[in-house]
Amino acid sequence: MTIRVLVAEDHASVRAGLVLILRSASDIEVVGEACDGEAAVRLARALRPDLVLMDVQMPRLDGVSATRQVVAEGLADVLVLTTFDLDAYVFGALRAGAAGFLLKSTDAHDLLAAVRTVARGEGMIAPAVTRRLIAEFAGTASARTADPAVLDVLTPREREVLGRLGEGLSNAEIADRLSMAETTVKTHVSRLLAKLGLRSRAQAAVLARESGV
Repeated sequence: MTIRVLVAEDHASVRAGLVLILRSASDIEVVGEACDGEAAVRLARALRPDLVLMDVQMPRLDGVSATRQVVAEGLADVLVLTTFDLDAYVFGALRAGAAGFLLKSTDAHDLLAAVRTVARGEGMIAPAVTRRLIAEFAGTASARTADPAVLDVLTPREREVLGRLGEGLSNAEIADRLSMAETTVKTHVSRLLAKLGLRSRAQAAVLARESGV
């Protein structure tokens, strides 16, 4: 299956480099390019890509606000690009429902792998980095303390899976840790996201940390 990607990046040279990398893969199609957040939202509505590769610092409408609109309207998954791995933009992107994030310094191989990962529903990108991000997010003064009662809708197994998401584990790692099939893990993740009204695995991971699961 071809993964249809919209690239949103205001620096023309960086955008051209990203497009070149993406087009080098036979299973990825670049369906559009946007130079600012407003264009990203407009093109996402028109083109309905599978994924938007979104820079966070863009004119007219920043990447976080654009992500919020794209996710809220169910237009595509969003993979956020940032220069810094632990900045307010990343925290905002998590709250907005981004499926994951990448540093702009990520090499071509890892960029393509991240796009494929998000496209198949695995939103946690670069687990080692994501774990630091989640820990930092949950430890900030602005982070809320979640009411444990919100998790009462989950089955015991779903709570276990949620806890492993909070550790930044992938589906394969969760399957190994809990001795279950990877497809079963995916089912549990989908169900717990729906029950908790969450938009992404990243949001579930943050909730897990805030809830002490």
